Amino acid sequence: MQKVVFFVGVAGTGKTTVAEKVVKEIPAAFLDRDTVGGRFVEAFLKKEGLDPDDRDSGYYKENLRDLEYDATKDICIENIRVGQNVFMISPFTSELKSNQWMEALLSEAGKTKADVDVKVVVVTLDDIDQQKSRIEGRGTERDTWKLENWTSYENRVNFVPEINWDISDENILIFDNSGDLTDKKVKSVVDFIQR
Repeated sequence: MQKVVFFVGVAGTGKTTVAEKVVKEIPAAFLDRDTVGGRFVEAFLKKEGLDPDDRDSGYYKENLRDLEYDATKDICIENIRVGQNVFMISPFTSELKSNQWMEALLSEAGKTKADVDVKVVVVTLDDIDQQKSRIEGRGTERDTWKLENWTSYENRVNFVPEINWDISDENILIFDNSGDLTDKKVKSVVDFIQR
């Protein structure tokens, strides 16, 4: 059965890394929202004289956030329509809250839940220090705000988003990515997706 898997979680939990390991076992279109929209968002922000790495300001959230997510969604719809498995990587916080978002995505692709197995992997960390270390280690300018405002950001480390989609609880995995990402841990995610 065709698979659409959402890897969600806050920055530094390792959702992209987990998805990269799993896609080696389950071939899929790999759609990281940062990659899909990053260059466009940077260009818009520069044009407005703003920090091209900003993803936290009111300006970004009001003018560019939905553009990035919608572009990623459009590519997802196209891949679902032609029968590809799809991995979607991003927090998707607002989208998960909308009980109509997933239904609309499948409908636009000409599919239903009878055709497509939708799963959500919520990547979390029990270790706040590891999260900060991972964010520092990747060294992207985009994380500057998070690191400079760490005390207000850190309470989100173990964050599990509200999921209002009409999918079974069995299709949602809360995955603690603390410590090393071992082959055994990757296999547990692969098994969850394939069942």
